[in-house]
Amino acid sequence: MDTSTADLDLIVVGSGIAGLTAAITASERGHRVMLLTKGRLGESNSRYAQGGLAAAVGPEDSPELHWEDTINCGAGLNDTDAVHALTAEAQAGVERLSSLGVSFDDSSGKLDLGREAAHSVARIVHAGDATGASIQRGLIDAVTAREVAVLEYAFVTELIVQDGRVVGAVAIHNGETMTLRADRVLLATGGAGRLYDRTTNPAIATGDGVALAFRAGAQLMDLEFFQFHPTAIAIPRTPAFLISEAARGEGGVLRNDAGDAFMRRYHHDGDLAPRDIVSRAIWSEMGRTGADRVFLDLTHLGGKRLAERFPTIVKACHEFGIDPALQALPVAPAAHYFMGGIRADIDGRTSVPGLLAAGEVACTGVHGANRLASNSLLEGLVVGGRSAMASADETVAPVVLSRAVDVPADGVPAPLIRSQLGQRNWRDIGIVRSAQGLERAAHTLTKTIVPFNQVEWEDANLGLLSRLVANAALTRTESRGAHFRSDFPDSRETWCGHIVVQRDSSGTDSCGFMPIEAPALERIPA
Repeated sequence: MDTSTADLDLIVVGSGIAGLTAAITASERGHRVMLLTKGRLGESNSRYAQGGLAAAVGPEDSPELHWEDTINCGAGLNDTDAVHALTAEAQAGVERLSSLGVSFDDSSGKLDLGREAAHSVARIVHAGDATGASIQRGLIDAVTAREVAVLEYAFVTELIVQDGRVVGAVAIHNGETMTLRADRVLLATGGAGRLYDRTTNPAIATGDGVALAFRAGAQLMDLEFFQFHPTAIAIPRTPAFLISEAARGEGGVLRNDAGDAFMRRYHHDGDLAPRDIVSRAIWSEMGRTGADRVFLDLTHLGGKRLAERFPTIVKACHEFGIDPALQALPVAPAAHYFMGGIRADIDGRTSVPGLLAAGEVACTGVHGANRLASNSLLEGLVVGGRSAMASADETVAPVVLSRAVDVPADGVPAPLIRSQLGQRNWRDIGIVRSAQGLERAAHTLTKTIVPFNQVEWEDANLGLLSRLVANAALTRTESRGAHFRSDFPDSRETWCGHIVVQRDSSGTDSCGFMPIEAPALERIPA
């Protein structure tokens, strides 16, 4: 194939649940599709999702109740119509995955449903504690069985923009630069967990898609909202292995050094409070006691039940020298999920014609300021499918920014040491923030570089996003959802809206505010 003139309908960048679903859906509609992924096929955040996929499929549940739980968790910033579409299409999404060969846990022909924090009923469809990996296997099999051209180890460095419209992408593959042209480009590149030194995300999560879209002139939104998962293994010189929220859904109890169950002091839902509250409670408890971790007690479940429900977690714990049936697990928060990203609608359309976004790279408004557990795989599934059918010429209306301020130009520390950047971000734009730290993070990235290879591009992307996240967090002078400022600890009605950032054609970056016209907590849709 002459890649400089490839006649494609859709380029999909990324091979998590959103990208794979989009590629499958588009190919089934007869579209000419090429899927690019910077690693091997299926290496993504989706693969490591443990808990499951939220869907109102139980007899005591409904899409309306799922909608309400999602809205209540989002701290007033959800797009209510987008949440309606998400929750209404969840059951069909589960059925679609089953038709593609994904097996979920069931008993006597009925799906086993787990309970997670901030859900009013059990609604988490799962495959053991490796749901993401199970879904990935089914979707990869479906992609390989269809007419989808797949290019592994292809790193996209630039979106091709002509007359204000995205018409293709430039990528590095096998050391060579290649140019691909298509009617539409869908970014499904995942999140940016590697902004932080302590993260549950794999090494590939370097924010590449968000940076690509920003450089192409797309609007970004809600960058200040980064979710920190409360419970990741906290052992020195050990990766922050995620302990699924489903473990607390099964009755797991958080305890401090003295063995006290402390969560009731912070929230009436105790251990099943929303993630942002649990993370800050653990942070506060560690600060109060001087410890660098708390403990998650699962011993009441016993070895048999733990092995049945959480085989991946049990295996990992044994490798760490811990038996969760006999001892509590040392845990502490870690960076987990980026609620912010490329501003998009529920069909994946961005502010730039020809450019689509789905999954964690996108900010569709479904999560608001704090994502409800297990809505992430669901969003990738729903928006990935819908984006494959979206028009290349329709966009979300670009926002005219109010309160707009210029922000510093691109830059990375010289020399950039990724671990040092992650440590600084953990300190300055982490769980608890203040003006002093945010200003330090926003203004220490000063050296502009010209990336040459994939590692340098990833470094440049992390440097860019560090600055943008810090500026968004500095701009929002309140606390809301996953964004907590010690110098502005309360929510303020005047900040009920979204911070949007954009680079104009002259290369000037601006950060402004888009108010929400109607309150998010409105009547539940019929």
